Amino acid sequence: MYQALHASSLTLQQFIDAEIKTDSFLFAPAAPFRARGMVVSLNTPKEMEENNQEGISLWLYRVIRDEQRLNDPPLRISATQLRPPPLPLRLHYLITPFTTRVNLGDPETEQYLLGKVMQSLYTNALLRGTDLRGEFAGTDVQLHVRLETLALDEMSRIWEALEGTYQLAVSYEVAVVDIDNAREPENLTPVQEVLAEIGQIVGTL
Repeated sequence: MYQALHASSLTLQQFIDAEIKTDSFLFAPAAPFRARGMVVSLNTPKEMEENNQEGISLWLYRVIRDEQRLNDPPLRISATQLRPPPLPLRLHYLITPFTTRVNLGDPETEQYLLGKVMQSLYTNALLRGTDLRGEFAGTDVQLHVRLETLALDEMSRIWEALEGTYQLAVSYEVAVVDIDNAREPENLTPVQEVLAEIGQIVGTL
């Protein structure tokens, strides 16, 4: 399905939001996440600032082809049909806790939020079943979530592209995400009868 990118983002977004809202410390009536109406957004931190939002920026900043699965064979969907293999992808998300200047940047809340997100994704590194949202709901898709290390210069280039000041953030890789081939399945003629052929090798000694 071509909606795989959207479904992956929606699954992560709603999972993180639910994890925060079940935390009695972060979601108490007087806690910032609830009291200040914080959100888990797919926008960049800069877009959140422009929209006067606070919370978690879950930004899909990079999509790459999964080179290890490029040679996957076609999928047999019936005795007479083969479906072309999908496009395998790995998704990279920048997760940034964001608070506005109105609240003086509030680094304590940002660190609390990031700690909770990292704990949740470490404990639940495989999202499947009832965790899935959007077009993935009700499917057998499994999303593997992995914290990845980015060098300081790589992080700096991301923030330069955002035209924003450097902020506390982490990057996560999500795999395996497939976008289905749009071609129709290939029809095959099933084997009707197997004919055994027996031959004799004749040679001179």
